[in-house]
Parts: sequence; structure tokens; C-alpha cells
Amino acid sequence: MSKKNGRILAVDDNEDILFALKLLLKSHVELVKTESNPANLQNILKKETFDVILLDMNFTKDAISGQEGFQYLEQILAIDPSAVVLFITAYGDVEKSVRAIKAGATDFILKPWQNEKILATISSAVKLRQSRNEVHDLKEKQQEMNSIMDQPFADFIGVSPGMQKVFSTIKKVAQTDANVLILGENGTGKELVARALHRNSVRNNEAFVSVDLGALSETLFESELFGHVKGAFTDAKADRPGRFELANQGTIFLDEIGNLSLPFQAKLLTVLERREVTRVGANKPKAIDIRLISATNMPLKDMAGQDEFRMDLLYRLNTVEIELPPLRDRPEDVPVLANHFLNNFSKKYKKAAKLGKGALNKLLHYQWPGNVREFQHVLERAVILSEGPMLTEEDFQLTAPKVSGDGFELETYNLEDVEKSIIEKVLRMNRGNISKAASELGLTRTSLYRRMEKYGL
Repeated sequence: MSKKNGRILAVDDNEDILFALKLLLKSHVELVKTESNPANLQNILKKETFDVILLDMNFTKDAISGQEGFQYLEQILAIDPSAVVLFITAYGDVEKSVRAIKAGATDFILKPWQNEKILATISSAVKLRQSRNEVHDLKEKQQEMNSIMDQPFADFIGVSPGMQKVFSTIKKVAQTDANVLILGENGTGKELVARALHRNSVRNNEAFVSVDLGALSETLFESELFGHVKGAFTDAKADRPGRFELANQGTIFLDEIGNLSLPFQAKLLTVLERREVTRVGANKPKAIDIRLISATNMPLKDMAGQDEFRMDLLYRLNTVEIELPPLRDRPEDVPVLANHFLNNFSKKYKKAAKLGKGALNKLLHYQWPGNVREFQHVLERAVILSEGPMLTEEDFQLTAPKVSGDGFELETYNLEDVEKSIIEKVLRMNRGNISKAASELGLTRTSLYRRMEKYGL
């Protein structure tokens, strides 16, 4: 024990023992409190907390059963379930040692003790207590976060029939381990659905691991998802678990799954069928137990018909499908979402903000190509830049659609924005089918992918 660390309570009816303990420990720990009457334990523990409690096992003269020690141990754990208790006795044997551990004690020290040994034991006990405190704090924070997020689905709210159907499906499916495929345009809240499924599942105390497959390069795919061993490739300087291993016992969310190439679709299918992963460079597979949720804005069924997506993988993914409606198809939700976001941003920026009638009409008549994500950003910007508590039409910089000569709606005349808008519209018209969209645009599939990457589509 190189520095003073820990608060210690020593309980023994032998004053000489208490004096010896205090003399030994005072230069190694922050505090040593001694108590010769165990009947005072409850009052002491209600007023103070200790990292380690040294408890004599026998308080009645000539007693060797240790029964009193077990009774006081029970009292201590009733007050503080995470207490670290070390029994001290002159009558140690294997039977009482095992019984003490089973009853909740952390370790067993014999009198007379060896100074080095008791110091090492107390040091380990202090570290154990601190670890328990850290775990407890983390659990409390997690519970608080969950309680905040589950109101009822965090920012994932709505009163429209389409959203009520989504909520109903989540409630039915969440408690199962069924694979779920979430469909919807960008910005509709697919990850929020995945998180709602996880939080309401039996795995909610385990990890939720989100993977954006669209952001993974082909060279990183296997390493990121399945892990690697040291030396597997040039930059593999240490063993590293993949996302599937990190999600073991919990939920893995594979976003943008429609972007997977056919070879990687085959690798993913193998993992899902065998329920095991093999790290890059390793020979031995590791078993995994995960709940799979995936999402895409692409029409996987149409892609499967065009041999662009494996049908057998699709069957694995979509035991249950949840389709999120775009914001333009759920106008009933615009006032609800507006109030929700305005309340959040008013607190965040300490500015009162309410929505005027004219501003609400403007929001209702906008098409929201970026869906709820765009809606949220527009509300936040309006709150930040507003000069008064009532938001008006002028507080929302939504460009009115421009119409070209052939009737095609444009939101801008900037060439790059026009190209992006056209690609978005053609992809939507073809339900995300890359081959059909590329043909209609007069591009190769590779050229279209390159433009999609450029514009973040």
C-alpha cells in the first residue's frame, strides 16, 4: 500500500487487538476507526461509510463457534449490501472459512497475523470496494439514462396512425429474440427504433452495439465486425475483438445493410447461421449470442430479385419488418415533434420558444426530404437565432421549391444541389434500385455509387 487509501472500521472486543490494528494501519490508509462493542455497528454504519470492515468472529469469552460474527455480518450486509468484510479469528479452519465466504465475507484473517499479509489483504479489499462503487455508479447512471430515454421512445414519438403501428410492433417484438429489419428513408429514425427494441428487450442490461456498414471500407469489414489477432495484418499490433464479440449477450444493430457487397453478404450469412465468429488471423471460432437488428433505406426485396442481395440473407434478417413512414406522410406528427424539440432546445439554450400559427403552417407544408433529422436541425437553428419567444415564419429558412420548365421541382439552382436532388428523386422513384436508377440517369452503377458517396446518400 504505497499511499494512504481507504477507510477502515475494525470491530473487536479486545482493546489490544484494536490498538495493534490502528498502529499498523494508520500510516497506510486514510482512516482507521475502531469499535469494541459490536452492538454499536448499526449506528456507526448509518452515519459513516467504510471501504473495509475488519470483524472479529467471536465476541463471547471462550466462544469458538463464530456464530456472533455471522450475525453481525448479516446486519452489516443488510445496511450496506456491497460492504467488504474481512473476518478475524484465532480459531480458523476450512469449514468456517468456506461458511464465511458463502455468508458474504470477502476474506478470512487468522490471529496472530503477519503484517505484510494483512496489509496486502486490506489493500486488495479496498480496491474491491472501490470497484463495486464504480460498478454501482455506472448502473445508476445507466438506469437514469434509460429512464430519460424511455419516455416512451425518447425522441422517437408520434401520434399518426403510421407511427402508432410502429410502436405497436415494437411492443410485440421487443421481448422476443426475433431478427428485425427496419426500413425507411434517411432521417426517419431507424436507429431510434433499434434502440427502443433493445431497451424493451430481455437483453436491455447488456451492450447495444451499432455498426454503420455504409461507413466501413472493404479492407476493414472483417476486422471491425469479427475482430483480429495480433500480427494478422500490418497494423494489427494487438488482439482486438470485433463488434459481434462486443455485442455478445446483447444486441447488434447493422445499419445501411443494403450497402454490403455480395462477398461480404456471404460472410455475414455464415456468422448468422453458425452463431460464431473467427477473428482475422485466428483458426478457432468464438461462439456468440446476439440479437440482430438491421436497417436500410434500400429495397432489399427488389435487389434480391436483381441478384444484388442474397435472398437467403434477407430471410435471416427480416423475421419481422418495421417500416418507418417519411415525415411528409405523417403531418399529424409535425406539431407534436415541434413541441417536443422546442421544449428540449429551450432548456438547452435557456431561451423561451413557442411556435406561431404561421410558422406551424410553414412547417406543415414543407416536404422534409431529410425527415425528422432535418426537422430537428431546423428547429434547433430557429431557437438559437430567434430574437423573441414566439417563432414566426421568418425564423425558419426553408427554401420554397423552385419549378423548372418541365415541372420538375428544384429547391435551388446550384448545380451540385440540383444533381443531388435529382439523384435522390430518381432513387426514390426506383425504390432504391441502383441498377434501374443508374440506367435512368444514364450512368454506370459505379458512377452512381461514386455520386451517392459524394453527396452522402
